[in-house]
Amino acid sequence: MKINIITLGCSKNIVDSEHIAGHLRKAGFKLFFDKSRNDCDIVIVNTCGFIGDAKEESINVLLEQIAVKKRSRKPRRLIAVGCLIQRYEKELREELPEIDAFYGVHQWGELVRSLEAEYHDILESERMQSTPKHYAYLKISEGCNRTCSYCAIPLIRGKHVSRPIEDILDEAKRMVAEGVKEIIVIAQDTTYYGLDLYHRRALGELLERLATESGAEWIRLHYTYPSSFPLDAIEAIRKHKNICNYIDIPLQHINTRILDSMQRGIDREGTLQLLATMREQLPDVAIRTTLIVGYPGETREEFEELKEFVRMAQFDRMGCFAYSPEEGTAAYDLPDDVSEEEKLRRVDELMSLQEEISLIKNRARVGKTYRCLVDRIEGGNIVARTEYDSPEVDDEVIVKDNGKVSPGDFIQVKIVAAEEHDIYGEIATT
Repeated sequence: MKINIITLGCSKNIVDSEHIAGHLRKAGFKLFFDKSRNDCDIVIVNTCGFIGDAKEESINVLLEQIAVKKRSRKPRRLIAVGCLIQRYEKELREELPEIDAFYGVHQWGELVRSLEAEYHDILESERMQSTPKHYAYLKISEGCNRTCSYCAIPLIRGKHVSRPIEDILDEAKRMVAEGVKEIIVIAQDTTYYGLDLYHRRALGELLERLATESGAEWIRLHYTYPSSFPLDAIEAIRKHKNICNYIDIPLQHINTRILDSMQRGIDREGTLQLLATMREQLPDVAIRTTLIVGYPGETREEFEELKEFVRMAQFDRMGCFAYSPEEGTAAYDLPDDVSEEEKLRRVDELMSLQEEISLIKNRARVGKTYRCLVDRIEGGNIVARTEYDSPEVDDEVIVKDNGKVSPGDFIQVKIVAAEEHDIYGEIATT
């Protein structure tokens, strides 16, 4: 039997889907990760329930799959799993009776066993990679102990649970043995890692051991948290060449009043000091952040403060979300008093400003040579990335294909031109 897994949302969902697929493949099923495929006996949709847009996308994909199921000439099973199901299973069962089964984020074992497959711990053992062979995500913990006022993740995923360092290292070594060149370290909050298990923040130690023991050529750090940031993680990045000069740190805002309402555990001054420390100790670091606009009570003046902060901070990469109220969160009871139109205007203003910053930064790369990892060959071009760019979300380096390069290769590229989101180069001759 053929099973297609459609994964929505973040990279943490990707890892969950890959573990589900690994268990099912071992049981003899033929697995696919292909949104456009319509010939499978079973379709599993791993949903996202983080914010309004993500929930809407998940519902739309489920509706699309219901329509495909109705048109199919042979019996098909449709299974909905993941974050959206964890939060809204009762409502979805009532509204979408065409779906055959529902499983939340803590029910992977039940899902696998329902298909008569053997199940082991989802964070370990079996895994079938859905990303290109040369990069993979490494989840170091599950859940979150933070109390950010706008975020439903702790309600969905539960408390923070760190994986033992040895287990993480074993998985990383298996990845590398199977051809992975770049390991991307992820969790709901990577900087909290170790507090529950070792009673100390152990991210720096974990990075140190991944750098020296895993064999990975690139190690990349995502989903860090600004409050109580473990400075030994910065030291590990500085010390090891195979840890990318890259930190993903969602800051959400800069205004102290809003940060306090968001329950972020850090104020404007602390944020500025942390960024200064990062850039002082890692002069070449690329910092990626995410911001929220239209949070309840955000005045135009507070938004202008955020805008000025973006202008001053000169982030290498940035994303921006319009606030959406989530049931069960602390902010849900606050007046959602910024109109949707104004929220979208603020998103556009921030992203337009970031595009200007990105263009300036990319043009500054022209004439320099970088080591790049090739992601794919497409339309007669090599599409690659520098260590300053994460897959799917950041800039790409476009080089004319010379017929001698394959995905997963490292090449030296001299940058010859740049736009806001793409950089153009030529293979450097030695």
